[in-house]
Amino acid sequence: MSGFLAPTSPEITQREIRNQARVRAIAGDCMVLLKNDGALPLKQKGRIALYGNGARATVKGGTGSGDVYVRETVSVEEGLRREGFVVTTGEWLDRQERAAAEERKAYEQSVIDAAVAAGQTEEYARMMMILNPMTPRALADITQDDVRNSLTDTAVYVLARNSGEGRDRSAEPGDYELSGAEVSNLRFLAAQYEKLIVLLNIGGVIDTKPLREIPGISAVVLTGQMGNITGLTVADLLTGRAIPSGKLTDTWAENYADYPSSGVFSHNDGDVSDEYYTEGIFVGYRYFDTFGVRPAYAFGFGLSYTSFSLDTEAVKTEGTDILLHLRVRNTGSEYAGREVAQVYVSAPSERIPKPWQELRGFAKTRLLQPGEEETLCIRLHAASLASFCPKCSAWVLEAGDYILRVGNSSRNTRVAAVVRLPETVITEKVQPLFRDPDPSLEEIVPPRSERTSPEEDAEIASVPKLTMDPSAFVLKEHSYASLPEVLKKKTDRLIPFDDVAGGKAELDDFIAQLSDEELAYLMVGNSVDNVGFNSVLGAAAKTLPGAAGETTGKLEQKYGLKQMELCDGPAGLRLTPEYIEKPDGTAVGLGGMSFGGDKAAEGIRHYQYLTAIPIAMTLASSWDLNLIASMGDLVGSEMEQFGATLWLAPGMNIHRNPLCGRNFEYYSEDPLLAGKCAAADTLGVQKHPGYGTTVKHFLANNQEDNRMFTNSHISERAIREIYARNFQITVEEAQPMSLMTSYNLVNGIHAANNEDSVTRLLRDEWGFRGMVMTDWLTTSDLSFMLAAGVAQKYGKSDAALCVKAQNDLIEPGEKPDFERILAGLREGVITRAHLERNARNILTLMLRCHLYAHQSYHFPIPGKCITFTCE
Repeated sequence: MSGFLAPTSPEITQREIRNQARVRAIAGDCMVLLKNDGALPLKQKGRIALYGNGARATVKGGTGSGDVYVRETVSVEEGLRREGFVVTTGEWLDRQERAAAEERKAYEQSVIDAAVAAGQTEEYARMMMILNPMTPRALADITQDDVRNSLTDTAVYVLARNSGEGRDRSAEPGDYELSGAEVSNLRFLAAQYEKLIVLLNIGGVIDTKPLREIPGISAVVLTGQMGNITGLTVADLLTGRAIPSGKLTDTWAENYADYPSSGVFSHNDGDVSDEYYTEGIFVGYRYFDTFGVRPAYAFGFGLSYTSFSLDTEAVKTEGTDILLHLRVRNTGSEYAGREVAQVYVSAPSERIPKPWQELRGFAKTRLLQPGEEETLCIRLHAASLASFCPKCSAWVLEAGDYILRVGNSSRNTRVAAVVRLPETVITEKVQPLFRDPDPSLEEIVPPRSERTSPEEDAEIASVPKLTMDPSAFVLKEHSYASLPEVLKKKTDRLIPFDDVAGGKAELDDFIAQLSDEELAYLMVGNSVDNVGFNSVLGAAAKTLPGAAGETTGKLEQKYGLKQMELCDGPAGLRLTPEYIEKPDGTAVGLGGMSFGGDKAAEGIRHYQYLTAIPIAMTLASSWDLNLIASMGDLVGSEMEQFGATLWLAPGMNIHRNPLCGRNFEYYSEDPLLAGKCAAADTLGVQKHPGYGTTVKHFLANNQEDNRMFTNSHISERAIREIYARNFQITVEEAQPMSLMTSYNLVNGIHAANNEDSVTRLLRDEWGFRGMVMTDWLTTSDLSFMLAAGVAQKYGKSDAALCVKAQNDLIEPGEKPDFERILAGLREGVITRAHLERNARNILTLMLRCHLYAHQSYHFPIPGKCITFTCE
């Protein structure tokens, strides 16, 4: 019987149709309305002049591992046509398509020529194109004839940007800034058309000055990148079928230089080997609000077709919790809408410098009709308001007044209550972790200023004053596990893994019988015998074509240990779109990252067309955890159908700087929002028993240029409060089945080799019970990349040290990894106890996965996505 699950018919499936409808239904919740003079929604369908680099070449999502191979991508042009609009600028769109194609062709040829000149193959060149994505800049001029022939008073301009792993963006025209041609075209169109609607088909922040300064632009919408049906969701937006209710997940600066990391980020200072996090905890709005820098658009900002009132009904304490009851009313008369209530807290800062305010809770209403209202309940755990004190290695709630602010963006709030804590409370004691950063790292210091303004003093005088009882807090102290004793073999009888899954044998007895070599094989992925670059990057699995990797198959014949399939994300499941199942039971991948497939091979053709869901940044713009969980559920259902055990998602790194090439894969600049979104995504996927997520990239992974060899110099407080806090929330609320470490170093130690983060923080402090894996090729010899100009000041991660750190699985797993683990065992770098401990983590996950589904290994996690809305 064939083990391949994909359909053998090329016809579109009901699953594809159903899942695309699910994505389309959430479009409005994810789109952010930045400006509208009444032009939107359009009153009727009809003629429309369509321009912009994203009109026909609409970006569904970024490049690299975040890509998804789909049956079709519906462009904005195609989406408008399907929904009954008459697009009247076909000649301009044809010119633009030709210009873009010529630019792409020239780029690809230049990469191939460079590879050949360096003695590399054309396939190597194709891989380099994936690892170093092109930034398209071609743009056709718009003429008076184009306008005259469009025969309409309404123009839509789709401004697109694309990025991907392996390369950071630039603060240059055509990328972060609008190009001269884009500005010129927009000025021209704004003067020619009665209505000019600008749609931002982007996955990151851009400079919006021209969009705010050019007179005549009627509306600006961050449509984001909604997946393979982005064009249909845009059509829904224009007609009013989709009502925008999204909010920004980042601060959009007036100038790029306003970001505190702008001068040193990635290539900006000419040094891609060392990254100094001088801003400390002052990331995003924490910096802008504390240092008094005015943004173009504030964190949490987003307009609506209607208006809302937001009133605080009550604030009370329950033990060490604070409950806010907020009444939201649609005060408009024509349109329905949804609003997001956001709670920020200003904490005392006498001993520990703090941001002026921090997001501590949020909730989104249901769709409210004009005149309709809803009461939201937001619960804050007071212990979560604590700050980390590096000197005392503890989380501390300082004595004083905690000012609660409620609003719909970080710059539009009112004081709702003041909670007083009479005495300082230590909520949690920890070990000091992470090697001290480079002594030259000097973090910025916030100005000493009053926590309130004179205008706010009147608000404070009128709001409820509550007092927290310091004695109600329970101190949390952690124990840090030591290495277990080496297991003793109890029997000479071979124990198959099915006996463990069936409850007939203990897991430790199964592990005890394994040789050192067998344990080492378990630590590495199934590419251990493969040869060549293409066999290990992007599509390294043998049993599920297009999967990024899999666990070892070396122990299947002897012990019956099956393989887990690991598939890329996070904008959907990424598999080879088509493959041929050959008579000998093997498969030949066609398309995607399966290079060199024999299209003429004999056998059964299978089809794996998946659903591209919105990118993480676009999903997070909904501020709707149940919506995000529903997209996780969608992916989980496709994992079940195709047999993918682990989804290498969600990506959840902090948007430290808008130029990070993978920000589209991540949620936000704020760790609370990012952590809650990733937890919701995980709960949605893991609603399907035996299938799980792999939250990534742990830790402080915020740069793509030289991503495998860059060293993040960062303080322990910044790690704990910003760059690890989002992961902590996800682990504690959703217990993901696995986690992926990042390429970079943290204070001189590779993330994959760091015991402080992978063992002490993740497992001992947070209680993570899943498996940890490396990112792809982090332990590999990549000296060939020197020819491409990649700096390698710090060298690669060490496979034996991965095992020591409790980074359980090395992917995709090469022969040198296996050999290095055994060498480390001989040299005393690691012991058999390390191997057995990591094997236990891997095999425990195997027992949870769909291949075995051993019920006693299903860790208890919340049964549904946490919601803030009172029922």
